[in-house]
Amino acid sequence: MIKVGIVGYGNLGKGVTLAVSKASDMECVGIFTRRDPSALNPIVNYPVYSMEKLGAFKGEIDVLLLCGGSATDLPNNTANLLKDFNTVDSFDTHAKIPEYYDKLEKVAKENGTLSAISIGWDPGVFSIARMLFGAVLPDGNDYTFWGKGVSQGHSDAIRRIEGVKNAIQYTIPKEEALSAVRSGQNPKLSTRDKHLRECFVAVDDGVDKSAIEKAIKEMPNYFADYDTIVNFVSEEEVRSMQQKLSHGGFVFRSGNTTKENAHLLELSLKLDSNPELTGSVLVAYGRAVAKMAKEGKTGVVTVFDVPIKYLSPLTNEDLRKTLL
Repeated sequence: MIKVGIVGYGNLGKGVTLAVSKASDMECVGIFTRRDPSALNPIVNYPVYSMEKLGAFKGEIDVLLLCGGSATDLPNNTANLLKDFNTVDSFDTHAKIPEYYDKLEKVAKENGTLSAISIGWDPGVFSIARMLFGAVLPDGNDYTFWGKGVSQGHSDAIRRIEGVKNAIQYTIPKEEALSAVRSGQNPKLSTRDKHLRECFVAVDDGVDKSAIEKAIKEMPNYFADYDTIVNFVSEEEVRSMQQKLSHGGFVFRSGNTTKENAHLLELSLKLDSNPELTGSVLVAYGRAVAKMAKEGKTGVVTVFDVPIKYLSPLTNEDLRKTLL
């Protein structure tokens, strides 16, 4: 039985909790939170502990599933956790993944632990599709579209701005760009050409809204490269929108094997709940990390480094018999 710990209990933490409850080969040692543990009422009846208690579980947890945000939580906290535990996280700031990898690789190697980073559906499942499609169709172009849906990381980044009470952000593909790819035109598209980002933001009384809008639109790695719309609304309106955290997207590889024969490879996801699907991916890779750590693997891995069979609870024999 794989023993896991869940760190954080926001939307992603709830998704991970549900996924662990469906994993017959996993046991949840506990949910660890910075909030008052007595204030949490988890959707599955797992023990809840203060983060201050986590150190006492060293040696009792095979892998920690980290449910913090990419803006500050994971960059500031993962390295410290990795000193004592194997970890899996969903760090999704694409431009900073190499830097994040290098930082954690040093810590993991020094402490004999293993960390799987940037695990989710993008980066994650979509990353595998981009690699696979490019390998089998080298004469072509990659295109990735997200949405329409709620981006957890971008929403969290807005909420970190001083004066913001709550916020939600929708990523919206531009239909003209999507249609051009689907029709096989192989267009050259910039980041701005492909997506629109629309934000709904509730702010404190007396806050300079124009300054907050400027901070959002100029935020590097999140909004600066996109056409961005900022709507200021009430906190009640944001909370209402947060009841439905749907998302999805598409990965395309468009190209040719000969001048006469063109191909369009596509993977699409349509998600009723972004955090629940992301949580499910984290749990599958938690299983893989536990297996790899047991074999003596240390350092940092991404989806490109993990044998796909390690994600499944099935035996090799059953995989060959039922899925090959």
